[in-house]
Amino acid sequence: MEEYDIIIIGAGPGGLTAGLYAGRQGTKTLILDKGLTGGAGLMVPSMENYPGFDLIAGMSLIPKMKAQTEKNAEIHEMEGVESIDRIDNGFILKTTKDEYFAKSIIIATGATHRKLEVPGEDHYNGFGVSYCATCDGLLYKDKDILMIGGGNSALQEAIFLNNVGCNVTVVHRRDEFRAEKYLQNKLKEKGIPVIWNSVVEEIKGSQMVESVILSNIKDNSKQELKVQGIFIAIGDVPSSELAKELGVNVNKYNQIITDKTQRTNVENVYAIGDVTGGVKQWVVACGEGAIAATYAYQDLEQTKKRE
Repeated sequence: MEEYDIIIIGAGPGGLTAGLYAGRQGTKTLILDKGLTGGAGLMVPSMENYPGFDLIAGMSLIPKMKAQTEKNAEIHEMEGVESIDRIDNGFILKTTKDEYFAKSIIIATGATHRKLEVPGEDHYNGFGVSYCATCDGLLYKDKDILMIGGGNSALQEAIFLNNVGCNVTVVHRRDEFRAEKYLQNKLKEKGIPVIWNSVVEEIKGSQMVESVILSNIKDNSKQELKVQGIFIAIGDVPSSELAKELGVNVNKYNQIITDKTQRTNVENVYAIGDVTGGVKQWVVACGEGAIAATYAYQDLEQTKKRE
């Protein structure tokens, strides 16, 4: 069984940064991810607030981060962690491919897309229903589509869809956006229409999506819109199952609870990024990754001194 000082679960922006910092401090570090390096970071269509870049997409920044991190830590893609067992001097991680020992663990498992939970959503997933504009947006060029949501992700993706030639309309359940003002202003500049105070009641079609039933939450009126696609960005669900099985405390939203050092209630277990809630920004996840790796290293050094 291969042994490591620190194993990081998740190779998103936070996990990659944690790997970079951990490896540069001389620890033997492994990053495991059930998918490809980058995770949800690959889906960010464009960022204008990441330091050092006026404009950059997730798919452009992730390869740079991966190459830098690989100089300091191992990265195993397509190798999900199935279970974690605590033992006296560390942890045994069982993956889809192997078993590993770690003295410390940094959980960077992120979150999954929250669903609307309406009729037709699962049936048309991949056939007109999408949760990733950068993945599927080009398929809907010159087509009428809806973007559901009112946060940063929804407006970022609506702007991206407009830029690639989609006829996009935003649908939001409230009468004002939660997204940052810059994005709201950008949406107005692009002339992207908004349907306020409305929710999706049903997604309809034959082989592909053909229409959506919207319900106005103020007057209970309904309307059916003919559309070829619907993109959904209404928040996320923390991927904290492994952490909970290990005894890590979570809040009522199932987000992992940490202190300012990213430590959890379980000794030598740290958590970062979207799985902890808070401000869900790329730069925040990176900062938390640096903090967690630094304190994980310091805690290991203190353990050595006590021994």
